[in-house]
Amino acid sequence: MFTHDAIGQGMPVYDNTNFVSLTKSLVESTKQTSQLLKTVQFLKIQKENIDKVNNVIKQLKAVRELTRNNQRLFEVVQVDLREILNSPYIKADEVNRISESFNEIIENSLDGLDYIEQILSNNNLKMTDAERAKVIKEKELKSKEMVAEIEAKTRRYREIIAFREMQTIINERKANY
Repeated sequence: MFTHDAIGQGMPVYDNTNFVSLTKSLVESTKQTSQLLKTVQFLKIQKENIDKVNNVIKQLKAVRELTRNNQRLFEVVQVDLREILNSPYIKADEVNRISESFNEIIENSLDGLDYIEQILSNNNLKMTDAERAKVIKEKELKSKEMVAEIEAKTRRYREIIAFREMQTIINERKANY
């Protein structure tokens, strides 16, 4: 019988072509990782730029809406207020009170526009785009509230005029008994 008890330990055998191939793969992997990191950085910068543009667009939309609201306020004052004040059913002592209440709303509106102009044109106010957009949005909401308030006042005064007109008609009719 022949026994093979000998265990062979010797030098490991390396395949040079596999080693070279592995090294090339590692180098290529490193290049790809480096390129991916550059791409991630580029995408991060582009996301920041997109965010900046979005904030500017939000600001522009809010300013446009603010302008529309103020235009609506001025139209109401030009047309509706004149009509209300020229009504024979508005008493002389009410004219000043009505004018003052409408003027107060218009003054607030103009102050808001002045503030927005300062925010948009003045670098003295150190604000980020997000902070600026937030302030503009708040002013836009306030202008919507002013539009609603002036429309409610206009509606109320028109109802007062209609009520007084009806009262006059009833008081002046002839009794048919």
